[in-house]
Amino acid sequence: MLEIHNLHVSVDNKPVLNGVSLTIQPGEVHALMGPNGSGKSTLSNVILGHPKYEVTQGDIKLNGKSILKMAPHERALAGLFLAFQSPHEVTGITLEEFLLAAYRAKQKRLHPDKPPVLVFRFKKMLTELMAKLHMDEKFASRYLNHGFSGGEKKKCEVLQMAILEPCMAILDETDSGLDVDALKSVCDGIKSVRKTATHPMGILVVTHFTRILKYLKPDHVHVMKGGKILKSGGPSFAKELEKNGYENI
Repeated sequence: MLEIHNLHVSVDNKPVLNGVSLTIQPGEVHALMGPNGSGKSTLSNVILGHPKYEVTQGDIKLNGKSILKMAPHERALAGLFLAFQSPHEVTGITLEEFLLAAYRAKQKRLHPDKPPVLVFRFKKMLTELMAKLHMDEKFASRYLNHGFSGGEKKKCEVLQMAILEPCMAILDETDSGLDVDALKSVCDGIKSVRKTATHPMGILVVTHFTRILKYLKPDHVHVMKGGKILKSGGPSFAKELEKNGYENI
């Protein structure tokens, strides 16, 4: 599904990723851990095509096709999704309007000959999804993330996942700023979206801590330091990292 091969990346001619290789198969959950400044969030942004990063070597493939020449919106339409550590507040557009535009763009790509979904049909689908995620439907009429709590913003990210059903979701420190109850609620939402998706959804969880992994249960855990993945292991590897830290990696 997602294959990263010997990826080298620079910012202003300064190397930030130094040969990252990673393969995520359909339906797998991978955790990417490591200290601050190790390159975890950089990798997330590079995968989605942030323009400030320059790929100097290597490749990123989604479903066997290189995405390096794709614009960020083209990568999203191809099935990539990024949940931000700090989702932005956007005034002037409601959550429902934002999601309707995204859903129509996805449907146009998949079914170019079909007319766009009618607003009332989309609203019914959105209301049902919000109920499953235990979200008050009043949030749909509010400006995107405006005045939302940290947990509410992260739930909106999960709602976007449910609407778009990406083949690969990257969760960039989704656990950041959440208390235990909010974290469990968000993770329950992520698991619900994966369970009801029409295809196996791969997930890359970028995190400093193991607490989110207790809910999402990764198949593979990787440690990044100095812009490289230095060591990988199974689910028990996360417990080892929690106990011993990153110093000896």
